[in-house]
Amino acid sequence: MNATKVFFKWLIYLLFGLFAFGTAVAFSVALYLGPQLPDIEQLRNIQLQTPLRIYTRDEKLVAEFGEKRRTPVQYEQIPQYFIQAILAAEDTNFYNHSGIDIKGLGRAVLQLAQSGSIQSGGSTITMQVARNYLLTLDQTFTRKFKEIMISLQMEKILSKEEIMELYVNKIYLGNRAYGIDAAAEVYYGKELHELSLAQLAMIAGLPKAPSRYNPIVNPRRALLRRNWIVHRMHSLGMIDEQTYEAAIREPISARYHGLKPEVQAPYVAEMVRAEVAEQLGDDIYTAGYRVYTTLDSEAQSAANVALVQGLLDYDKRHGWRGVVQRDIPAALDTEADELSREGELDLGIEPQESEGSGELVVSEDTSNWQKVLRSTPTYGDLKPVIVSSAEEKTLQVVTEDDSYIDVPWDLITWAKPHHNPYWKGPALKASSDILRRGDLIYIEPEDNEPDADELVQRRWQLSQVPNVQGAFVSMSPEDGSLLALVGGFNFYQNKFNRAYQGARQAGSIFKPIIYMAALESGMTAASIINDAPVVFNDKELESTWRPSNSSGKFYGPTRLRHALYKSRNLVSIRILRSIGINTAIRFATRFGLNPDQLPRDLSLALGSATLSPYEMAMVYATVANGGYKVNPYFIERIENSDGEVLYQAEPARVCRDCPQDADKVQIGDRVYPVAPAIADKRSVYIMQTMLKDVIQQGTGRRARALGRSDIAGKTGTTNDLKDAWFAGFNQDVVAATWVGFDQPSNIGEYGSKAALPIWVSFMQEYLSGKPERSMAQPPGLVTVRIDSETGKRARPGQKNAIFEVFRVENVPEEEVTNTSETPVEIIQSGDGPAPSVDDAPAPEALF
Repeated sequence: MNATKVFFKWLIYLLFGLFAFGTAVAFSVALYLGPQLPDIEQLRNIQLQTPLRIYTRDEKLVAEFGEKRRTPVQYEQIPQYFIQAILAAEDTNFYNHSGIDIKGLGRAVLQLAQSGSIQSGGSTITMQVARNYLLTLDQTFTRKFKEIMISLQMEKILSKEEIMELYVNKIYLGNRAYGIDAAAEVYYGKELHELSLAQLAMIAGLPKAPSRYNPIVNPRRALLRRNWIVHRMHSLGMIDEQTYEAAIREPISARYHGLKPEVQAPYVAEMVRAEVAEQLGDDIYTAGYRVYTTLDSEAQSAANVALVQGLLDYDKRHGWRGVVQRDIPAALDTEADELSREGELDLGIEPQESEGSGELVVSEDTSNWQKVLRSTPTYGDLKPVIVSSAEEKTLQVVTEDDSYIDVPWDLITWAKPHHNPYWKGPALKASSDILRRGDLIYIEPEDNEPDADELVQRRWQLSQVPNVQGAFVSMSPEDGSLLALVGGFNFYQNKFNRAYQGARQAGSIFKPIIYMAALESGMTAASIINDAPVVFNDKELESTWRPSNSSGKFYGPTRLRHALYKSRNLVSIRILRSIGINTAIRFATRFGLNPDQLPRDLSLALGSATLSPYEMAMVYATVANGGYKVNPYFIERIENSDGEVLYQAEPARVCRDCPQDADKVQIGDRVYPVAPAIADKRSVYIMQTMLKDVIQQGTGRRARALGRSDIAGKTGTTNDLKDAWFAGFNQDVVAATWVGFDQPSNIGEYGSKAALPIWVSFMQEYLSGKPERSMAQPPGLVTVRIDSETGKRARPGQKNAIFEVFRVENVPEEEVTNTSETPVEIIQSGDGPAPSVDDAPAPEALF
């Protein structure tokens, strides 16, 4: 009995000694590590690494740049099911402990003693927050002691809700997803509040090991962990039996969801990224900046459809260029094929009903086809497929998911073999004329809006990736804000931005600058210029330059208005000679063009200057707004992660009612600089009426399909038909489009056929439901009846009289002269600078 008392006495002494020793050690560790611990208060103002996000002006997501996908959420936004799931999985006693779990730490120590290695850290949610925000991930005892001490301090300073909020926003959940909101998007493509209990439990299972329990990579293991978490929730009384049963029976629906922009504008996104990086530095990818562009989401969507469809239509007009790859074997298991032929292996080939047509097809091993299709890019609605059979007037193809689709004969017949821009082969008699089994090709839906969600229930047509390129730009004439921009057929096919970076010969869309300079110099829309042959001789040139009209004909004396809407080249050259090249260049620089880009010779009249669609839209914006210089811009404002505005654009805006000397105008709560007038508004008004005639009577007649009287514009086609353009506007919107090959060569079409339909498609969508708006006629203009042949005032009762608009000081006299002769004019060296464009026969002249 005494021995027992002695034993317990010494046991108490031992335990007390161990406790004292432990206390001393803990105190010593605290004294040593205390000065090394970070300030817990900084967690209240922690800056999470979030990517750069770019939005349209109506706050629709365009793009995201940054390695870490994260969208911080507040505690109130966290679904209750997720909080319960994460507690069941990670820290059941979270709301009751003081930051550490003694049992969990003891269990971790025991596992260490048994195995000799760290099996688990016994970490609470508070400890994980301490580690993720304030410490490293090194598995050392020193870090663990720091983690415990920080956790104890955190519990004294922060509320449980604040700690939980920090936790759910920081944890890494695989696939570049940091935080639960990003995980909801990455794995399910949904908003956090839209997820089911089973989906939330799946995400709650990821913090333990994001790669091991990833539902995309390891669905079986992820399912087991999800169901264990749901079972724990049920056993802890968090959910009832019915909810539990429903959750564990829900199938895995996770799959990778890449970033889903609400508006497709990758070319603009890259423009913005480069601009912001230059202004703010490389931390833009982690600092959570939000950039709001000037893009209009509806305009951008209309531009995307218009350009892509326009290029596809052009491509079809010029015939079939061949398959992407030929004779791809369906399967690569040659040994199995041989055994099958010998009858030694039954591959189980049985007739089955095709999903696409209702016809009987043969089941086959298409595993290699699926492999090839998975590695072949998809471009928008263009879908890669492989030909399963091509016989007579039938075509059946296989998709990446092993579905069979029948392509109707009427959606194949366009594919006459391409030879050159002017020549296609004979009409098809059978699909086998151009296709055979194993060919890799593209198909596209017959229309943009499917009648059903099922792939095989849509009508698909034979297609191909265009080798022609294009660009489209739209701006607001009032302040130069970019409304839409598309820099090519597909950004992921080729990232070069042809709208913003590309410079090509402008062709006849440059002519309005020359004609406006002429109006400013005293000419009128009724001025008569002789459309007659002209030859330029220069001893420095190996040959003479004989410019001509696109028709190859000469039309004699021609009014300025008529010459513009018919795009007469020889008249344009004579106008430039009359006003002088220097005068024209000085006038062009008022629009914002770089004078170094403008050739100092008479070819300038025909648009030999190399300019981008962005620059041409800028020029036409000034014509559209009545002659005010606006500077294009595409970033409206930049905000930091707290919503503080770091940059706010202050564009010059048109103010028609402002006093002449005003330099500021208030619109709403903001003050803007006033856009300066760079031309007589009367000249601009006359030019607008001339450009409206381009559409009503001239080369832009296709635009009459819009049924509007407020639109104006100009076609353009360069030498040898290498570039096709159209630029046009009403008072609310201006747009310019270009079509051509990246390596300049003949496209076989004028601007009126290749580029104008793209512009029309955009305007039809963008202007739908909007009232007509044209420039009001300014004072100082008069309308006069003139002789249509001479441009002079008409005599009373004259039958060929027409109405023309003049500035009051330029009203013509009543006089009729005979100017019907059209002699050839020879201009010797010294009479005018020689042009730099190549000689060209009449059908290939600038138009």
